[in-house]
Amino acid sequence: MSTAELRKDHDLIEKAVSAMKTTASLLKDGKKIPESILLPTIDFAKNFTNVCHHSKEEDTLFPALAKVGVPTNMGPIHKMISEHKTTKLIAEKLEEFAKKYLETGDSANLVDALEVYVEHVSAHLWKENNRLFHMANARLQGHEKEVTDALQETETAKLSELGKTRGDYEKMVDDLKENLGAVQ
Repeated sequence: MSTAELRKDHDLIEKAVSAMKTTASLLKDGKKIPESILLPTIDFAKNFTNVCHHSKEEDTLFPALAKVGVPTNMGPIHKMISEHKTTKLIAEKLEEFAKKYLETGDSANLVDALEVYVEHVSAHLWKENNRLFHMANARLQGHEKEVTDALQETETAKLSELGKTRGDYEKMVDDLKENLGAVQ
């Protein structure tokens, strides 16, 4: 499957989104969320999701689909790119409100931003997993190795620019879950 690497990313993103949902719930319950949870959450949203994962789709998958005749200026690819931009904007607000929360203890905007992020990204992942990736796998038959290799190259390059590895982000998400368990 040409999209297996991207589905693996989605699994990791879904774990981070679950941690964000828990964070919002804890904040609503009046719990204090430390910087050691919020900063990795922001790092993941801004860097793994926006820089690494979205680059894999926009720089590798979508151009591969364009080569086999799938239009990129309309339809599902155009919609996914638009949603990637929205994800980036929400992540920027999330960072702003997390910093404000750490300074003031006021969690209202942070809770809202977390909930918007969770809802938006969850819906986006569903569309890609259940629509876009099925179409991509069908259209890219015979090109699986080429696409998979290119996706790996993009991931390596983007994570290298960030000074991170995939393992760093996998550990980060596992640590978030564990650290949130300690807050409860």
